[in-house]
Amino acid sequence: MEQRECRAMAARDPVCGMPVDPATATYSVDIRGGTYYFSNKLCRDTFVEGEKIAYFSMEIGLESDIPTYSGGLGVLAGDVIRSSADLFIPMVAVTLVNRKGYVRQRLTPEGDQVDLPDEWEPRGHMRELPERVTVRIGDANVAIRAWIYDYWSPVGGLVPVFFLDTDLPENTPDDRGITDCLYGGDQEYRFKQAIVLGIGGARMLAAQEIRVGKYHINESHSSLLTLELLRRPGMDEEKVQTHCIFTTHTPVATAFETFPREMAVRLLRGEVPPELLGQYVGDNGLALATLAFRLSRYVNGVTTAHMNFSQRLFPAFHIRAVTNGVHPHTWTSGPFRDLYDRYITGWAQEPELLVRVDKIPHEDIRHAHRQAKQTLVDYVREKNGVDLDPSALTIGFARRAAAYKRAALLFSDLEKLREAGRRGTIQLVFSGKAHPADAAGRQEIRRVHDAMHDLEGEVTGVYLENYSMDIAGLMTAGVDVWLNTPLPPYEASGTSGMKAALNGVVNFSVLDGWWIEGWIEGTTGWAIGPGPGAPVSEAERRARELQDLYSKLEYLIIPTYYLRKDEWATIMRSSIAKIAYYFNTHRMMRRYATEAYL
Repeated sequence: MEQRECRAMAARDPVCGMPVDPATATYSVDIRGGTYYFSNKLCRDTFVEGEKIAYFSMEIGLESDIPTYSGGLGVLAGDVIRSSADLFIPMVAVTLVNRKGYVRQRLTPEGDQVDLPDEWEPRGHMRELPERVTVRIGDANVAIRAWIYDYWSPVGGLVPVFFLDTDLPENTPDDRGITDCLYGGDQEYRFKQAIVLGIGGARMLAAQEIRVGKYHINESHSSLLTLELLRRPGMDEEKVQTHCIFTTHTPVATAFETFPREMAVRLLRGEVPPELLGQYVGDNGLALATLAFRLSRYVNGVTTAHMNFSQRLFPAFHIRAVTNGVHPHTWTSGPFRDLYDRYITGWAQEPELLVRVDKIPHEDIRHAHRQAKQTLVDYVREKNGVDLDPSALTIGFARRAAAYKRAALLFSDLEKLREAGRRGTIQLVFSGKAHPADAAGRQEIRRVHDAMHDLEGEVTGVYLENYSMDIAGLMTAGVDVWLNTPLPPYEASGTSGMKAALNGVVNFSVLDGWWIEGWIEGTTGWAIGPGPGAPVSEAERRARELQDLYSKLEYLIIPTYYLRKDEWATIMRSSIAKIAYYFNTHRMMRRYATEAYL
């Protein structure tokens, strides 16, 4: 939606943001299939010849209609691009086209997920570039093309996004499908994708004559680009390290995939010299994360807790923390955008100004939330045929359906949930997809469905199918309480609760990821259970989580919502002032710019 709005506006200088009239512009350039206009020669030359930050990510979420994301990692990458454009950070991004998307979810009446291809046609959203690059994968030369999507900020900044595509007639049928499915196929398929993304992506930028100052490896899928850099004239390990930044998003050792040595050597030997294979592919195989750690000078986790866990896993490396955020304008609903525009001029470009939200009267905050909530109510009625009560306390939960996210934890004791519902009406809105191969995640969806069926007539619950960025926006703005129940320490960060806070929605979450930093009990929301470092057994942790979950819901949240409306509005306002002002990608990208990019 934003991209279409940006295309309709008057031309802007992509380097400085100044308005430019194309009919009278003295400086312009035709490059990569587009025409760009500039207010002066310096901006034009900087655009063409200046160094860029190359941001590599296996998934990037730009629009719901471009299904090249599966969850938080891809949506975060999209927010990185949006904030970088807003802040005029000279960035280009590289990802895979994923022509068949992640998965289009359909739910049966029994609550079982049916997996359908989420096919899309890039030609309707971006333009094809004529250049081709080739990578050697095993015994085959694989041709790669790129599609370019220009993300324009409303203030004029530009970040081009390159979508790599192997669906070309000169490739074999198997190789044409390498860029089809996000996180699809077997281990060999995923390693081929890593070759295309890392090595092919670096070559594509070189073919476009883009000068790259730093390569930002967002999660380890693209880390083979380091081996491509090592092969370039004059490069060695130390020089590659100075050019590479690695952001890890995984908090546990078992989640770092290791590819068998035989596979890695067989697929890379046509590209990577034997001495490099011997140096970086161990007897136990190749872990892309370890490669990124070894060949990046700047390494960071995505929250302070995640940094600490990662440092224990990889004690040989210095790991920093840059806590994640969300793009403020994208994830603020229309009613709250209007509200902030009225009271806090400049909030979208300087979200730290949201700390001044105390000047907004309670009734205005409640009115904006009622509007956002009605939009969600209308959507649920249209899609699920369920009439939610706009005045009832509405709890939202939406995540990629994985066992550690524990979507069904709320339903562990249905009688206690019924008791809470008798103290004040509650209704539940859930959503989330499971990876097609994740049987535990699919079972979690079924458990939620079955519990909602058992509660019918007492607690209204709906599960919205085919979770997307659009549905995420509706839910994080339209519910009253945002629930998050991961198993610590598996949630490296999480960002959905940050989106909720931008809209005055109150967080109720297990102390993991970002919530450890954002939580002030009773002020920004409520905690569930002990923190991840608490010296308790797993059984005791679960008991304390369930106690908090039901007792705080029944004795704190429901009475405050129904009986102490001004207090509830104060918590909403505090959530904005103490969470939204800080947990945003503008602050995050300024950190990267000053600490990693410069």
